[in-house]
Amino acid sequence: MVGWLLASAAAVCISTTYAQPSPKVQARISAAIAAAQASNSTNIDYTAFVNPFIGTDHTYYGDVCPGASVPFGMVKFTTDFTGYAPAGYNSDPSQKARGISPLHDSGTGSSLGTYGNFEVMPLLCPSGFHTCTTTLEARERYRKNDSDDASPGYFSLTLDNDIKIEATSTRRAGLERFTFPKGSKPYFVLDLANDLPASFAGGSLDIDPVQGRITLGGQYGSSFGPGSYHYQVFACYDLLNGGTQKLSEYGIWTGDKYGLDAKGLGQTHLNLSQNLIGGTPYQSGALFSYEGNPEEVILRVGISFVSANQACANAEEEIGKSSFNETLKASKALWQEKLSKIEIDVVHTPHNVTEMLYSSLYRASLTPNNATLETQGAFANTTSFYFDSLYCSWDTFRTFYPFMTLHSPVEFAQIVDNYIDGWRKLGWMPECRANNLPGWTQGGSSGDNIVAQFAVNYHNEARALGIDLNELYAALVTDGQVNPPEWNTLGRQVNVYKQFSYVPFAVLDTGSTGRQTREGSRTVEYAFEDFGIRQVAQVLGKTDDVAYYTNRSYWYRNVWDATVKSDGYQGFMQKRLPNGTFYYTDPANCSPKDTRSNPECSLQEDNQSGFYESSSWEYSWYAPHDTGYLVELMGGNTTFTNRLDHFFEEGYYQAGNEPSFQTPIGYHYVNQPWRSVDRVRDVVINNFNIETEGLPGNDDQAAMATLLSFHLLGLYPVPSTTHYLIVSPFTPKYTIHNSYLNTSTTVTVTNYSPASVAYPIPNGVPAYVKNVTINGRPAKSRCYIDFYDTFKVGGEIEIVVTEDKTYDCGGPVPESLSMGGFARAR
Repeated sequence: MVGWLLASAAAVCISTTYAQPSPKVQARISAAIAAAQASNSTNIDYTAFVNPFIGTDHTYYGDVCPGASVPFGMVKFTTDFTGYAPAGYNSDPSQKARGISPLHDSGTGSSLGTYGNFEVMPLLCPSGFHTCTTTLEARERYRKNDSDDASPGYFSLTLDNDIKIEATSTRRAGLERFTFPKGSKPYFVLDLANDLPASFAGGSLDIDPVQGRITLGGQYGSSFGPGSYHYQVFACYDLLNGGTQKLSEYGIWTGDKYGLDAKGLGQTHLNLSQNLIGGTPYQSGALFSYEGNPEEVILRVGISFVSANQACANAEEEIGKSSFNETLKASKALWQEKLSKIEIDVVHTPHNVTEMLYSSLYRASLTPNNATLETQGAFANTTSFYFDSLYCSWDTFRTFYPFMTLHSPVEFAQIVDNYIDGWRKLGWMPECRANNLPGWTQGGSSGDNIVAQFAVNYHNEARALGIDLNELYAALVTDGQVNPPEWNTLGRQVNVYKQFSYVPFAVLDTGSTGRQTREGSRTVEYAFEDFGIRQVAQVLGKTDDVAYYTNRSYWYRNVWDATVKSDGYQGFMQKRLPNGTFYYTDPANCSPKDTRSNPECSLQEDNQSGFYESSSWEYSWYAPHDTGYLVELMGGNTTFTNRLDHFFEEGYYQAGNEPSFQTPIGYHYVNQPWRSVDRVRDVVINNFNIETEGLPGNDDQAAMATLLSFHLLGLYPVPSTTHYLIVSPFTPKYTIHNSYLNTSTTVTVTNYSPASVAYPIPNGVPAYVKNVTINGRPAKSRCYIDFYDTFKVGGEIEIVVTEDKTYDCGGPVPESLSMGGFARAR
């Protein structure tokens, strides 16, 4: 486990079990934070505080990509490894490098891996072209210990044969730099067929030796969607570095794992269809070398989802003749602009908090991938913004987009435009998008809550930001009313939901197809999605629709079985038959306390628990818009509090699981926010740190990164509303800048002590909220604030903390719909 040393602001998080992939990375970050503290300067390089390797472990599987990227970049250059590596990279030193490739997702849990197309592996071939190890297994190599390095816009490592690999990037292109041992002849294998999920379905490759260019591309399969779906992608590799490098040998190769290892020296074309007989893809690619034994070789890479010609044009446009260092400098500047949207008091903040926060802010701008002008299929030639890797809305609506609301409405509006365009092109807004393809639905149409989050917070600015709210609302209503014929990838099973006022188990559905599992969790998620529609109807003054969707947002209650008991507590969410009878499943099923052998709890057809990746113990807390009514369902304040304590203390809580995100702050709703402060300290201290194992599970497209960011800033959002719950910041002061609104909001924590960043919080240490003032006026509650009163207008928020644990909200508890909450649009 991790030891937190917090006796002073210079404290760092030290692991007694695990190690970073490179100690120099941590040493560099610690030195940068110490230097910033010593200088007390306002001119701070926030990129120096970022550790891209947090969550790249092989223990808890954060699945983070540490590759070179710009904010929301379409490309992320990193080395791919053997073993379990959905993001390509894996910090496990027992795994071998396959090559460096330009396309990856970050923080996704697809066991197949995602992208990893067009791997380049540098080689030493002392006996010449025909002896080079081109096939995947033959070319794999270990890396040198402690050689992995990364920072915003940069990635590198050194192979065990002393070849160093480096990369930097733009949005759709990048530079790969290789340093070879002195006197050796550089060879390279460029792979056409071996992507991470082994999904190659045909493609082609061409070598132009005069121009020094290789173009290639093909069809590949989804990493989190139907196997019958394929996407196209193309690459353009410029090999001559503006004429400073000269090719020696070049040709093509094919191979397999069973003896095929054929090379064609001087041949320049491959055209391979899908191997219909099955098995692993037919391996193929290019092989080339350089004259003069140069120690350094630079490859320029362009990527496109449209054509090989556009891939070349992207490299010309975005990199042109820029050097590696010039490209890296430009990338770093983009990251500095993004990271400086939140500025903390570095001098008085513990080192580990600074590093965790800025590393989280970094990951919160890695995805989704901005692929605007790179569209295909139904989206070809769209005039809207286009983002790949939305994968998945169920993960991101809770924290990712409420966090973006605070500081980046322009990018938020672009992504909302993309959601609406999904409705225009496919009939429903996307739930998941992986590899430019519809991915599996998890909870319903969670994109509803994302676009609702934008609408309720930026409806006055929507048109200027390029969003038509009436069109946005039409897309929402389609999700809420129109049943797709197949709802595994788009929309909801809304026909039976409307018929029964819940999603029934074992229902006869004669009009649509989908995996009829997760009935309990789908019901409560559908109800919250309906709340999102209700919120936008309220903004637009649609009174009848407000009443209709308000009623539907209460339908989560229809799967509450008041008779079910577990651990002495009564009343749990359960799946329910069409005749109204509840179908009992143990509330502990699919929890960490599940005693069954190898239970199925995800999208499998034999997931019989009624819930998705969660237990009834977990989902029974889930009504973010109506938690006050849950308090009544569970028997009142005392029982609710005891049951919430039990949930954590008995191990039902899962820090890495999205339905659990709000539960640590549940005490706010029974007017005991001090308990929320303690619980959030518990969650952060025991589940997050600055090591590779620093996340309690998948980063889930930065859902985890933004959850941690909120915790460290002492806030938590209620999605699809303008409300942020107040907890207790881990830093004494921070400012959030919103350049579009031209506002800055500074939060100051009076009486802050770095000793409070601990669990349990030591006696006598101030951490509990005594007073909150907004621009000099007392807040109406110590438990929540409104975006419109604070971050939208800017100014000063003061949070006075005390050692007194018994404080309450000092005003109203956070709002619940059935108790008159959310009664008007702001």
